[in-house]
Amino acid sequence: EVQLQASGGGLVQAGGSLRLSCAASGFTFDDYVIGWFRQAPGKEREGVSCINNKDGSAVYADFVKGRFSISRENAKNMVALQMNSLESEDTAVYYCAARNRLLLETTARAYDYWGQGTQVTVSS
Repeated sequence: EVQLQASGGGLVQAGGSLRLSCAASGFTFDDYVIGWFRQAPGKEREGVSCINNKDGSAVYADFVKGRFSISRENAKNMVALQMNSLESEDTAVYYCAARNRLLLETTARAYDYWGQGTQVTVSS
């Protein structure tokens, strides 16, 4: 059974940092792309970043470039999202998802499996 468990969310002041983790199980980790998405109240889910677990290549949405960094630990089947210089606009539920193709993609419909989400709240 494929499982994705996102954790690490919380309440932080603007300018602060959080580190999200996505623990994966039930599939061959190296053969997947893991993506991070977020959804704020009243808004559509949007792609934040994704990483190719085999070669480590990654892409970022323009609105997080230079502030967020995605990384993987294949031995632990985990992907992390380091979020720095957080802004109130980053407030959302953050989800990790897995895509069974080694092509980077930040569109939600391209992903096969989803975790349950973790709340990130940035106070201004």
